[in-house]
Amino acid sequence: MEIDTSTRSEIKESHNNSNNVCDEDITVDWRGKPSNPNKHGGMRAASFVLGLQTFEIMGIAAVGNNLITYVINEMHYSLSKSANIVTNFVGTIFLLALVGGYISDSYLGCFWTVLIFGFIEFSGFILLSVQAHLPQLKPPKCNMLTDGDQCVEAKGFKALIFFMALYLVALGSGCVKPNMIAHGADQFNKNDSKQSKKLSSYFNAAYFAFSLGELVALTLLVWLQTHSGMDIGFGVSAAAMALGLISLVCGTIFYKNKPPRGSIITPIAQVFVAAIMKRKKENAGDPQMLHGMQGKIADANATTAYDVGHPQYTNRFRFLDKACIKTGAENSMNENAWSLCTVNQVEQVKTLIIVVPIFACTIVFNTILAQLQTFSVQQGSSMDTQLTKSFHIPPASLQAIPYIILIFLVPLYDTFFVPFARKITGHESGISPLRRIGFGLFVATFSMVAAAIMEKKRRVAAVESNEIISIFWITPQYLIFGLSEMFTAIGLIEFFYKQNIKGMQSFLTAMTYCSYSFGFYLSSVLVSLVNKITSNSSSRGWMGENDLNDDRLDLFYWFLAVLSFLNFVNYLFWARWYNGSMPSVIDTKPEFDSKSVKDNYVGEEMA
Repeated sequence: MEIDTSTRSEIKESHNNSNNVCDEDITVDWRGKPSNPNKHGGMRAASFVLGLQTFEIMGIAAVGNNLITYVINEMHYSLSKSANIVTNFVGTIFLLALVGGYISDSYLGCFWTVLIFGFIEFSGFILLSVQAHLPQLKPPKCNMLTDGDQCVEAKGFKALIFFMALYLVALGSGCVKPNMIAHGADQFNKNDSKQSKKLSSYFNAAYFAFSLGELVALTLLVWLQTHSGMDIGFGVSAAAMALGLISLVCGTIFYKNKPPRGSIITPIAQVFVAAIMKRKKENAGDPQMLHGMQGKIADANATTAYDVGHPQYTNRFRFLDKACIKTGAENSMNENAWSLCTVNQVEQVKTLIIVVPIFACTIVFNTILAQLQTFSVQQGSSMDTQLTKSFHIPPASLQAIPYIILIFLVPLYDTFFVPFARKITGHESGISPLRRIGFGLFVATFSMVAAAIMEKKRRVAAVESNEIISIFWITPQYLIFGLSEMFTAIGLIEFFYKQNIKGMQSFLTAMTYCSYSFGFYLSSVLVSLVNKITSNSSSRGWMGENDLNDDRLDLFYWFLAVLSFLNFVNYLFWARWYNGSMPSVIDTKPEFDSKSVKDNYVGEEMA
């Protein structure tokens, strides 16, 4: 949304008369005029975004969680190839989140990015429904369980239509996901203590919306796919996405929007270029001599990394500080942004580097999630799915079990646990995002332990006793991971969104989803690698036989359990390192007038 000169003057005047000094908080309404805190933003505005999130996850989850069944039974791909198709599809969704975050922060803003790519996702659902409905767009019918070797897999034009539809959905969903979360969070001011508490509640509400959407998708929509056909199921996903877009548009007049700030890559590149150009320079002995630090006065009350707008300094990555060193050729009249950067600019790049290890530690966590959406669904297909004489549980619906618990647990967590923990810890979120992530990573290990024990029991019963055990035996692995995800997923989103980096909230939120992407890609790599290592003349590997009774999925689950625990230990190291890297606020005077400092700072930043 463009801001004209008169509007900029209005914004500047309104911020000069307020206690909020951060240009991060400059927001406009749908017409591009300064937002009114009494009319725009808050939970009322965010509720429309939560509506979109519920319907969007409802549509995409119904496709993604039962996709492996469709790929095997209708497209006739092998089990391992189908698993890789699903994980690559889901991984691409989350990798494209970075593209959506970049487009939003740099050019379009959250609202328009969500609206445009939401329609792309909607068109992908429509094309999937058409492809599933028309026999001429699918290979001839064949039972993969009994006649697998004779079944012809989809190729040529049929495969082209399928993958085109699939990746239209991936492109749309990938660009929508981070901006939904960021747009809802933008309705709150994270630098205001009261608003910050509401922001924390919003993240919990976002996970509740996610859980509700997943629950409906994994019960009602998967049941429709199983009993009415995948074409009907994909069509209902399209309808759900349409309802989500309607919810988004209905809240237009209530939103406050953060205008895009131009390319978010350029300021980062400028720091590296300037630092490399001055690599032979000596670092300044006193940080106050760095460009952008002189004459600035920090707020003594700014005690955390979330206090933005004032010069902050970290002693790590001091090589980058050289980008702030003035040379004799650089003066106030001749400053090149590619050779001289401010302290704040450099510190934001340092923050990006510091959070990367935290991001990396969640990749294995999402590799575990990939197993619950692929191999665990196939486990369910080989078990007794009968609930009553006339009702059978669709295997993909097992993934709804944790969400049934979570739609009750999340409100209880936000209503009772957070206020209680807040009194003990003093943290606005009850427990810090880093602790929340760590607890989730620890619990995730036990999901794979439960999965390994159960698969061993199922396989022994099937091979030695020719017995098919109940599908409810795989419930524990889903329940444990659901609890783990409630802590890790929301903790990670809150952690990234609250980082002290101006104008990059959508991109940072996208990094959260990018973790999902790498996790699913890692799953594909591990499956292929393990099969290759464990294959011999009599076996095609632990998961290469296309028959779970001949495969050794239990050993693969034990391997992931060990990997998950090692990842948790690794996370503890990096979380400690992150806390030691928190920027300290540079206070250049022992005493100062806080209000005059804020007024001067806003005037300087708005100029």
